[in-house]
Amino acid sequence: MSKKLVIKVTAGADAPERCSQAFTVASVAVASGVPVSLWLTGESAWFALPGRAAGFELPHSAPLPELLAAVLAAGSVTLCTQCAARRDIAQADVIEGVRIAGAQVFLSEVMADDARALVY
Repeated sequence: MSKKLVIKVTAGADAPERCSQAFTVASVAVASGVPVSLWLTGESAWFALPGRAAGFELPHSAPLPELLAAVLAAGSVTLCTQCAARRDIAQADVIEGVRIAGAQVFLSEVMADDARALVY
């Protein structure tokens, strides 16, 4: 079995290349059969809301809504609890399949023997 890849993306529209890299790596990993857990933190937290990914544009990159959909279909997407609270985002507000969880859950994922972590 493949090692689980835990990706924490802190960038959003404020750093589009970094943001796009995180989503691209996550979607390529799930397409390759690698278990993926994508964490939305900081400015990427907004992409947990319906329609927000559609407003993201970066020339020569795959559309963010498609990348996010791929990860949701075959991996997991988590919105940071504190990041959600700072933006007044509740579980009822997010895209179906996105969970809200905190540092304890993140730590348990990255510390697992079968996990590798990336931060963007």
